[in-house]
Amino acid sequence: MIPVCRLEDLPAGESVRVDTTPPIAVFNAEGEIYAIDDTCSHQDASLSEGWLEGCLVECPLHAASFDLRTGQPTCLPARRAVRTHRVSVDDGTIHVHLAAEEGSAA
Repeated sequence: MIPVCRLEDLPAGESVRVDTTPPIAVFNAEGEIYAIDDTCSHQDASLSEGWLEGCLVECPLHAASFDLRTGQPTCLPARRAVRTHRVSVDDGTIHVHLAAEEGSAA
């Protein structure tokens, strides 16, 4: 479990990059918190720097889009999903539970 930031420090529509291996992107999508691998599966670009619309994030490099709930790409050029990670909020702090810690690869 990795502490990310205080919930009030991640406003709706914003994201933050967590420098883990691999890096994780945490998003506040209309009040729901999601975490996915930060690197686009199409090419090496940071999804935390992408554009958020609802539960979708658009890669800033080639406009591939990913569903934050599933990690699945919703359009080309991406064809492979990115891993999703469970998120919890404990005493006002956002925590990411890495998929590898839980023995699953979402």
